[in-house]
Amino acid sequence: MKTFVDKSSVVRQIWGRADTTLFIFAGAAAEFALNKAVDWLYFTGKLPADPLGRLFSTITYSRVIIFADEATALQAIDKITSIHKGVQQNRGATIPDWAYRDVLFMLIDYSIRSFELLDRQLTQAEKEEIFDVFNRMGKRMQIAGLPANIEEWYIMRHASLKQNMVRSNFTYDLYKQYKKHLGAFRYQIVLQVQRILVAPHVNSLLNFKKRLWILPAMGIYKLLRQAGIDGFFRNALLPPAYKEQIKSLDVRAIKA
Repeated sequence: MKTFVDKSSVVRQIWGRADTTLFIFAGAAAEFALNKAVDWLYFTGKLPADPLGRLFSTITYSRVIIFADEATALQAIDKITSIHKGVQQNRGATIPDWAYRDVLFMLIDYSIRSFELLDRQLTQAEKEEIFDVFNRMGKRMQIAGLPANIEEWYIMRHASLKQNMVRSNFTYDLYKQYKKHLGAFRYQIVLQVQRILVAPHVNSLLNFKKRLWILPAMGIYKLLRQAGIDGFFRNALLPPAYKEQIKSLDVRAIKA
């Protein structure tokens, strides 16, 4: 059966581990708080009201696209497009194409950054695979102005970070909500993860200044990860109520 993402693709390897997936969305959470189009997420109220629920909802769609057969994946992409059209209709405005591109760009970027932080350096061919998957998703959504190749993506990604990121009242409010829903201890862990993961310009805008204590912990975690006993740290990223949902993210054993 044909799939949207090849069964041997590194994209499945990246998104088939719970910790890598959670790191991807830790990076995305930082950028959402800075993006100039974040008001669209506030229009529905879903992100500030339940950021963790929104996280798992987004992950569910992403994983269907990555692991399901092509027909099911395309239906999921079309469903995302339909949801956005409904929001636009309710608001009487149009989500700008650059905002759509920014989301695709961050998924590409943090897929690369998270895997390289937790696992190994990717080859150029593997990075191009990641780019291709999310760019095809964007084309299916009929997003205008997508890059033609990964070299063009690098240029556009750099420009979009400079043009579309700003520290605003939304930034303060979203981080307040992150802390409320994560709890003070897990919030500090997520901040540390974001500090070593996010793009330098994002790091600068968020003004992360607290002592970086996670680097030694990451070294230990990688050893535990190789030994297959990494569950404690992985589960520590989110409250206990999400333990089973976190466990369900670990699908690296999916058969071809």
